[in-house]
Amino acid sequence: MSQEKALTAFAGFMVLLSVVLTQFVHANFMWFTVFIGANLFQQSFTGFCPATLFFKHVLGLKSERELASLTDASQMR
Repeated sequence: MSQEKALTAFAGFMVLLSVVLTQFVHANFMWFTVFIGANLFQQSFTGFCPATLFFKHVLGLKSERELASLTDASQMR
């Protein structure tokens, strides 16, 4: 799995989690949903998301570009 796909899956999970927490725990968890949306919005302009650092350094996931270059290098052999 690439960093980009992991980020999309993580963001979707966090949005769903925040909606459930808002519904069943406390209405102020709505601000968690707002934070996630704002983070996704800024990521669309800057290309940077803090969660990607976690995916890269802790989980060792590679970006789509890195995976494509690995595939190209293996096909050239």
